[in-house]
Amino acid sequence: MFLAPFFQQNSYNSQTAGWLTAVSRPLQMCNSDVYAAIYLSMRLRLIIVCLIATLPACTRQEAVPAPVSEELSSERTAPPEAGDIVNQLDKGIFYIYQAKDSVYWFGSDGQGVYRFDGKELVRYTTAHGLSSDRIRGIQEDRSGNIFVCGEGGVSRFDGHVFNKLNALDSTESEWGLGPDDLWFPGGQDSGVVYRWDGTSLHRLSFPKTQAGEAHIAEFPRSKYPNAKYSPYDVYTVFKDSKGHIWFGTAVLGACRYDGTTFVWVGHGENGSFGVRSIVEDRDGKFWLSNAVSQFAEDPNVVAEPDLPRYRKEPGVATEADPYSIFLSTVRDKSGVLWMATLSNGVFRYDGSDWTHYPVVHNEKPIWVYSIYQDRQDKLWLGTHEHGVHRFNGSRFEKFEF
Repeated sequence: MFLAPFFQQNSYNSQTAGWLTAVSRPLQMCNSDVYAAIYLSMRLRLIIVCLIATLPACTRQEAVPAPVSEELSSERTAPPEAGDIVNQLDKGIFYIYQAKDSVYWFGSDGQGVYRFDGKELVRYTTAHGLSSDRIRGIQEDRSGNIFVCGEGGVSRFDGHVFNKLNALDSTESEWGLGPDDLWFPGGQDSGVVYRWDGTSLHRLSFPKTQAGEAHIAEFPRSKYPNAKYSPYDVYTVFKDSKGHIWFGTAVLGACRYDGTTFVWVGHGENGSFGVRSIVEDRDGKFWLSNAVSQFAEDPNVVAEPDLPRYRKEPGVATEADPYSIFLSTVRDKSGVLWMATLSNGVFRYDGSDWTHYPVVHNEKPIWVYSIYQDRQDKLWLGTHEHGVHRFNGSRFEKFEF
C-alpha cells in the first residue's frame, strides 16, 4: 500500500533531489505498467505519483481485547503451521514494535513479520495466516494481543498463528472513538481506514470534501490509469494528547477526528509528498511531516461553525534545511523530537538546537523508513535495504542477532 502522489511542482529543499532519485528506482511494489509510464515524459508528474506511492503507511496504537472468533477469516480449509525459525531479518524492515511482554516484532516489506523473544527469531508469512507479507503496521491491544496490518487487511496473533479479521461491510461499519480502539490504514487506492473496536473490524470511508472531489476530477482514472491512489488514502495514524485521532493523507493534509466531527488541517501541506508523519510537540502544536510550519488550535481562525480551528505558524526550519521534511517522528519522554529523513539520517530537536545523526553503510547514506522508541526508551530505525539500526547513545548502528 502506499501511495505518495509527488507530482505537484513544489520545492522541497535539498531533499528534493533525493526524492527524485528515489522515484527512479522501484521500492518493491510498483508494477510493470508504471515503468512503461516512465517512458512517457509528458506524464512525468503522474509517473512520480505512482512510484513514490510505494511508500507505506504507519500506525501505532493500542486497543481493548474481545472475543473475535466470529470475525476471523474461515477461508483456510486447514490450520496453518507455526512460524519458521530463522537466523536473520530481511533487509527491508519498515516497522518495529516492542510488545508489553518485551518481545520485539519487525515488519518487512515482502517477507512477513518477525518475532524475537531474545532467544529465537521466528518469521510468519501468509503461510502462517498473515493477510499479506508486506507489513504496514504492528499494534497491540490491552490484553497483549498482537495485530498486524498488511496489504491484504488485518490479522490477529493467537500466540501460535495469525488469523485474518473479516471487516464489516459498509452498511454495518460505524465511525466511533473508544479509548482503546485500534486504527489501520485501508490500503492503496482505497480511501478508507479500519477501526477495530474490540469486537468488530469496521471499514470506514471519509466524508467527501470539496478538495478531495476536486482532485479526483482533475486526475480522472479514465485519463490517468496509472494514478492508482485516492486523495483520501491514509499514510499515518496518530493519537494526540486529548485522545483524538489524526490521519495523515496523500494530498489533503491531515484529518482530525474527535469521535463526532472531522476537521481537515493543512490542506496542501508538503505538496504531493503528503502527510506521512504527525507529532505533537511539548507546546501542543502539531507538525505534519515538516519542520517548516506547525499548527496550533486557535478559536479565532475562520473555519466551519462549531469546529475546532487551527492556526498555521512558522516552524523552526526553512525549505533549504535538510531536516525540513521527514518521514517518521517520535517524541521522547523529555519532549525532544527525533525526525527520520529518507536519505539525510536522523535529526534531534530539543526545542532550541538541532543535532544530526547520519545513518550510513560503507560511509554512504542509506534510506531510512521509520523511527521507533521502545519500552526501554531505546531508539530504532527501520530501513529499506539495511535491516534495523539501534541508537547506542552517539550513533545509529546496525543491530545484529
